[in-house]
Amino acid sequence: MLRQQRDLQTQVQMVVDAGLFGLSFYLAHALRQRVPFELFGGTREIFDFSYYFWLFALIVPVAPLVLRLSGFYRRPWLPSRWQTAGALARACGTMVVGLVVLLWLMRETLGIARSVLLYFGVISFGLVFLKEELLWRWRASRLGRQQLQRRLILVGTPEETRQVREEIRRDPSRQFEIAAEVNLNEEPVERLVELMHEHSPNGVIMAAQHTYFGQLEQAIAVCEREGVEVWVIADFFKPRISKTTVGLFQGRPVLVYRSVPASTWPLLAKQVLDFCGALVLLILTAPVMAIAALGIKLTSPGPVLFRQERCGLNGRPFTMLKFRSMVTDAEQRKHELEALNEMNGPVFKVTNDPRVTRWGRFLRKYSIDELPQLFNVLAGQMSLVGPRPLPVSEVKRFDDPAHRRRLSVKPGLTCLWQIRGRSDLRDFKEWVRLDLEYIDNWSLGLDLKILLLTIPVVLRGQGAR
Repeated sequence: MLRQQRDLQTQVQMVVDAGLFGLSFYLAHALRQRVPFELFGGTREIFDFSYYFWLFALIVPVAPLVLRLSGFYRRPWLPSRWQTAGALARACGTMVVGLVVLLWLMRETLGIARSVLLYFGVISFGLVFLKEELLWRWRASRLGRQQLQRRLILVGTPEETRQVREEIRRDPSRQFEIAAEVNLNEEPVERLVELMHEHSPNGVIMAAQHTYFGQLEQAIAVCEREGVEVWVIADFFKPRISKTTVGLFQGRPVLVYRSVPASTWPLLAKQVLDFCGALVLLILTAPVMAIAALGIKLTSPGPVLFRQERCGLNGRPFTMLKFRSMVTDAEQRKHELEALNEMNGPVFKVTNDPRVTRWGRFLRKYSIDELPQLFNVLAGQMSLVGPRPLPVSEVKRFDDPAHRRRLSVKPGLTCLWQIRGRSDLRDFKEWVRLDLEYIDNWSLGLDLKILLLTIPVVLRGQGAR
């Protein structure tokens, strides 16, 4: 795992754990207040929680530091329960002992029931252990592995990539999968392009110390154009678009050439916004979705949902959901309308498409047919904001390889194309330009702006077909 990603995950864990320890202290106080039982003999009057708020404010920042000193954040990616319980027990015990010492030093001014400390130790252990158990199950689940596993292509001779292969094989986290290998001394750069299209990798590792610089430079340019991360175990080139950062891969220093947003707090906030926003929208639009589904059933024979293979992150196919707005044989009749295509390039768009049903035309006008894609957002296949996902067949017809860089981020429900032109755009190159403008200038504020501007566009049915 790259050091930057590992550090970010540790920081997130520390914030969550700090909150859980703070919650544990509050619950311990509330439990003692409702159950006035003193385990250590004697009684002690317990005041309102606001009296101990300064102690709460001390526990929150100290707890993650104690966990770090206990080795809690140095555990393997999928630790055993004993490893988790041992490190956590040491941290909770240290916290309780520290509070006992503080209580003794301030015995004249700190009126706190001693049983609160024991409750705090037990509750904090239970909450953090429960969090770790849920996280472990997520990482070990099929969906978790799909979301977390990264597919890699190795570039270099078998001798040069041998150490990398061995390190990946010995990695207990199983986060990395070698999808293919390319030897630039014997194969052209075009072979790397073919493998990227075939395997949809998350990154390319270049361990080619003895490969000609010209070949490596061509390979980096290819990956940069397609929006695929490049991890070079050397300091060779300065790309034109990608931002270069230094990381560690299995303890070895590498340069990362990245032309998409890196794993940072704003990007993590985007993922939280995607999940929470999709969940809220599903709840709010449930009545609308029910009416839409009923209308489809009553006005047109066939299934309620339309499923189609679309290209997701790095071009990896996924099944996108929509409310069916066309007749059931729409895909079979598509070739009959190809002469009417109004969009330049590989994308197919027709105004007043005869395959669209009367009810489907209404659903399309107000983008109601797109609502099932909120389930794709919850599954981590899409984002609320991002380039619109295209069918796999249309992506295969890209005539400019640089257009594939729009696949370097998750596809979204809405994008710059939606708010600036929507279906009025007829030039695919302009569509791609807007997508790349979004990728190159991405920020959390831009996402929020696009979401807000999408609302009036959808309500007016502006530019819909």
